[in-house]
Amino acid sequence: MDVGLVAQKDNSRAAFLAAELRRRLHEEDVSVAVDTTTAETLDIDGTPIEAFDACDLVVSIGGDGTFLFAARGADGTPILGVNLGEVGFLNAVGPAEAVDAVLDEVAAFRAGELTVRETPRLAASGDGWTAPPTTNEVVVQGSIRGPGGGIDVDVRVDGSRYSESRADGVLVATPTGSTAYNLSESGPLVHPGVDAVVVNEMCASDGMPPLVVGPDSTITVTVGGADRAIVVGDGRVLRELDTPAEVQVARADSPMRVAGPTSDFFEALGKLE
Repeated sequence: MDVGLVAQKDNSRAAFLAAELRRRLHEEDVSVAVDTTTAETLDIDGTPIEAFDACDLVVSIGGDGTFLFAARGADGTPILGVNLGEVGFLNAVGPAEAVDAVLDEVAAFRAGELTVRETPRLAASGDGWTAPPTTNEVVVQGSIRGPGGGIDVDVRVDGSRYSESRADGVLVATPTGSTAYNLSESGPLVHPGVDAVVVNEMCASDGMPPLVVGPDSTITVTVGGADRAIVVGDGRVLRELDTPAEVQVARADSPMRVAGPTSDFFEALGKLE
């Protein structure tokens, strides 16, 4: 069995736990890969995160940002999240239980009994390009936000116009991403058990309220009124476009796969206060 370890950057607790997990996994004859950033902290050889899709399980140690980073490399590989005290919507395991939880997943994998939960991801595409899948959200925005910035947006759902306005941008989020950037833009919370997609215009002059649509909807955002537009996924710039341009956002072919226990959504919400 091959397990990948990803620890939160510049977090000594995460690095210490990664080292302990690596030691215990080696005792169980498990092959362990450590991402290059964590490996530098531990002074060992590292593996590029892009190669973690070859693992059988990936363990993320830190917060939701670390989990999203691990998910980019894991692709369809199951991920177990260890929460070090942040909000932790994606990380259900506490540090004290981490070693036992990981070893339980190893035993389940070897017995052919590893269970995973699939959560949808989004993929943005345009003329001749398709971006890598994102877990939380895709944002189509101008190169400048705020006064003097913004873009003209035409938002359509499955071909029907929903809104036409001047805005900082348009955010399309999964239920997982509803508690992140979407929430900061006054979008709705969506329980992870709801199969849906959120469409949320950001600081729109004459926009419509945030909209929740079916999971298989295609959101088309046509942008103009500025020289450039930027497509951002989970906080990373995915594409820079000359305008006018059209961007489609739809469910990705490959979901994110999550291993381990389920976090309590409402308990995690309490940490937002």
